[in-house]
Amino acid sequence: MSIYDRSRALMNRHHHLIKNRQQSLLTRTAAEVGLPEDVARNWNHIQGKPSHHSTVAYDRSGATMS
Repeated sequence: MSIYDRSRALMNRHHHLIKNRQQSLLTRTAAEVGLPEDVARNWNHIQGKPSHHSTVAYDRSGATMS
């Protein structure tokens, strides 16, 4: 696998991890507010890269668990 392919796979995985973290937070928030579960899980796919603010908010942190 070339470096280009590896870097593309890494960025793709990173994008999906951010999207999954964002969706998990939105689902938990909807549950706390009291929305029905089927409504909380109904969301539309947004094409493109996440915004810079979303990336900063939902990206990995420097904190570690020990």
